[in-house]
Amino acid sequence: MYEPIRTKSVHTSADDADFPHRSREDELDIQLAGHLTALLAVTDELGLAAMGDRIAEQVARLRATPPARHAGRSEASTAALHRRAHALAGRTLVVAASRADTAVAILAAEAMDAHAEALSAPAAPTALVGAP
Repeated sequence: MYEPIRTKSVHTSADDADFPHRSREDELDIQLAGHLTALLAVTDELGLAAMGDRIAEQVARLRATPPARHAGRSEASTAALHRRAHALAGRTLVVAASRADTAVAILAAEAMDAHAEALSAPAAPTALVGAP
């Protein structure tokens, strides 16, 4: 009545596949390097060279090659860049904690503190021309 299935099912196990498998640690390394690279781009855009160099060292350690540094500038405000950097540092901290990478976790926590402090600092008063 029914013709037998002659092809392999798409639901067969992937254990027999020929593609390379990555471990959980490898996946976390890739994700951590990606978050750090994004944080590096925003940090470079803010002009924070010392923090950028520390982040670049960690990216180089994870990827075994130095990262490309951000050369362009966006039209984003400084406050928006600090908010973005704070969020990226938070994501980096979460992945670093799950990977148990203490050096990156400390760096991410310091970055979060620095960007939160920059956001909470009062803006410099604007001096009016001709005002006493």
